[in-house]
Amino acid sequence: MVALKTGKGNTVPVVLLVLAAVALLVPIYSLPIWWVSLEAPNYPEEAFPDGVRILFHLNGVFNGCRVVENTEIQEGDALDCVHEMDTINHYVGMYPIAAGGPIEVSFSMFVVALLGVLLVGFLLEKPALRISFTGLGLVAIGVWMALTWYSEGGLQYHDSGYLAGRALVLGEDGDEDETDEGLTPGEAVIARLKASLEGSGVGAEAPAEKAPRTEKEAAIAQLRSAFLADQRGPEAERVSWKGNGQQLLSWHFRKTLGRYFNDPTRIEPMVAGMARSAGIALWGTLIGMAVLIVAARRTNGPFHWLMLLLPATLPVLFVMEYAAWLWWYGHNMSDMGAFTLKPFMPTVFGQGKVAQFTTSSYPEMGFWLMVAFSALLISAALLRRRDLRGGS
Repeated sequence: MVALKTGKGNTVPVVLLVLAAVALLVPIYSLPIWWVSLEAPNYPEEAFPDGVRILFHLNGVFNGCRVVENTEIQEGDALDCVHEMDTINHYVGMYPIAAGGPIEVSFSMFVVALLGVLLVGFLLEKPALRISFTGLGLVAIGVWMALTWYSEGGLQYHDSGYLAGRALVLGEDGDEDETDEGLTPGEAVIARLKASLEGSGVGAEAPAEKAPRTEKEAAIAQLRSAFLADQRGPEAERVSWKGNGQQLLSWHFRKTLGRYFNDPTRIEPMVAGMARSAGIALWGTLIGMAVLIVAARRTNGPFHWLMLLLPATLPVLFVMEYAAWLWWYGHNMSDMGAFTLKPFMPTVFGQGKVAQFTTSSYPEMGFWLMVAFSALLISAALLRRRDLRGGS
């Protein structure tokens, strides 16, 4: 059977496979990639049917516990198992989960967008068209990254899921300046004063109705509130809120590391190193992609094939990053923990045992979609290679 041609070496199946892979990038970014749970006698199955469970997404770590409903237990909301696991881990000196991969989760949406541009660019066989499309795509993503990372209020250009995750892991620290109704301290005082006046028979003019906030706006407001709460020391040491990705990464990393262990002499060098790494990662990514695009001007040359094969390594790169950060957790424990453990490697895949805890670590739906994404691209590469060789 002779395949329909869309260009030299491009058959309809190749195009469909690559476009299907591009479409998978959306659910890959949205769905959990990996899950981890802890089980122990003090966490009974009735209250923790899945153990203390957390979910790793590309843009952060989220609660994996479900609402428990049975005759003995009635919960309005699911238990916060991210906080629960952090509480468990800190006894042995481990830093909070959210301290892991701050650069990766912050840049993940840009990386996913870059992969999409590369894959579509691979299908464009005319070098001029391919360079124009991928070049414009790179410029657009570069501007997006720069605005998010450097501009004042740049967090408005960030992903709402990432911001909600950053706010959530702050726990009570991020809630101390807002009431349950989402009011700031000043608004709460005014509301209480108004209620008091009305109760005494004295009328008060109703304030303008508070405009509803989106999830992103609410997350930014909570992050800003927690940041400003940290600036209540000497005036000379206070920093103004810029609300951009660069400030959020450094401040949030510092605050997360110090959540249980107030050890500035150890934490500050880690924060400074992470900030430098973030800047290198940002500009290194843009420069590397620009070089790749220019080098890929030759159709079916080695760099052109990298536009397809580099994204295909996504599941492998994720597992390598995941394992590297687990190693970091097990080998960078604070001396301020209640118990001392020798450095160890947490379980990457399968079940393990740490003290009285049984740990489980397995792929979630998002990872299997990553595998499917990789399989589609490898299949497309093999088909294109066969077509270029004149196979039937």
